[in-house]
Amino acid sequence: MAATIPSWIVGLRGQCVKHVAWDDDRDTLVFHCDRDRRFVPVDHRTGARGTVNRRLRREVQDLPVWGRPIRLSIAYCQLKIGATDRRMEQLSCVEPGHGFTRRFARFVSQMARHMSIAAVAAYTGLAWRTVKAMDARALERDLPALDPGALTGLRYLGVDEVARAKGQDYLTIVYDLDSGDLVWVTEGRRKAGLIDFFDRLDAPVAQGIRAVAMDMWQPFEAAVREALPFAAIVFDRFHVMQQYSKTIDQVRRSEFKNASTAERNVLVGSRYLLLKNADRLSEHQSARLDELLALNTPLNAVYSLKEQLQHLWTQPASITAMGPRLDAWCELAEATGLAPMRRFAAMLRRHREGICNYADHPITTARLEGGHVAIGLIRKRARGLLDTHYFKLKIRQSAIPEPPLGLYALTG
Repeated sequence: MAATIPSWIVGLRGQCVKHVAWDDDRDTLVFHCDRDRRFVPVDHRTGARGTVNRRLRREVQDLPVWGRPIRLSIAYCQLKIGATDRRMEQLSCVEPGHGFTRRFARFVSQMARHMSIAAVAAYTGLAWRTVKAMDARALERDLPALDPGALTGLRYLGVDEVARAKGQDYLTIVYDLDSGDLVWVTEGRRKAGLIDFFDRLDAPVAQGIRAVAMDMWQPFEAAVREALPFAAIVFDRFHVMQQYSKTIDQVRRSEFKNASTAERNVLVGSRYLLLKNADRLSEHQSARLDELLALNTPLNAVYSLKEQLQHLWTQPASITAMGPRLDAWCELAEATGLAPMRRFAAMLRRHREGICNYADHPITTARLEGGHVAIGLIRKRARGLLDTHYFKLKIRQSAIPEPPLGLYALTG
């Protein structure tokens, strides 16, 4: 089919489509392009015009059209730079050093945001390693930089860690709790990684931070105390309750080991009943829980103390009022005589200040949960990521609004 198609229609700057042909052997539509002589070739390193040493042709993969794979046969120049240098012209529409267009690479990256690498590879006919590499390059190029020095107006921060896989290769993430924006991601969960973020902040911004919410991971606490001595540390209430859920389960398992056959029949399957909030249980589940608590005194005690512990954060008037309430709860926990409860009470006493700071700064890391859900989906789609740097890029991608679908982006 003979036709001359203007470059602006197909978004190929510097190229003119001369004709389109169907390749039966490859089941592919091939667009044959010639170089637009109106565009003078320049050296991509210096921006200076060069002398054409020779003209070459290559094929690159482009976005599919009408359900057909597309190849572009494009013309380009080798430039003579000075007496000895020879450099290939770089085309703005082609991914440098690769056999596909920039828009195709961006489209693959956008599909990889919602699909597994294997699914994108199957759809595009590419190798999965190629898909991953394309996605990583597109993210490195297009993601907005995380620049702590450009941040302003920070008041409350949330700090947490996420693992690439269970127990493997942690990343530290920092969110602005007022806006919900991701402001920092770094490899590891060490003190130095968090201090690096604080050191990059402008001094007035750092001094304006009033409090930082976190779990009880000691390196995070040490980093805040060293870099932001004027900021309060607020240990996350949900993390405290998560630790108490583990304590309840320890007591339940201990009671199960020492129970009779009849008691074991009641204890079997009780973990969910003990950990779930009472207002979310069905009538049948509530009846089972009542039977369990009537049968087992230690579990009745730890369950009652769970509800009291939750009320600790209910409209605390001040740190001075919240502290004695926490101390009283610890005394009740220690009075049960249960080893897991004594250990948990000792942990609360060690972190008393950070827990009670909630009264002055009622913040939690709950705003981070949306990010954690997105991160969980990334891990699930990837069936466990082996590349920590790529995992970091995907986390940053999940924290920004999705751009328009690359299928309709002609240029770039």
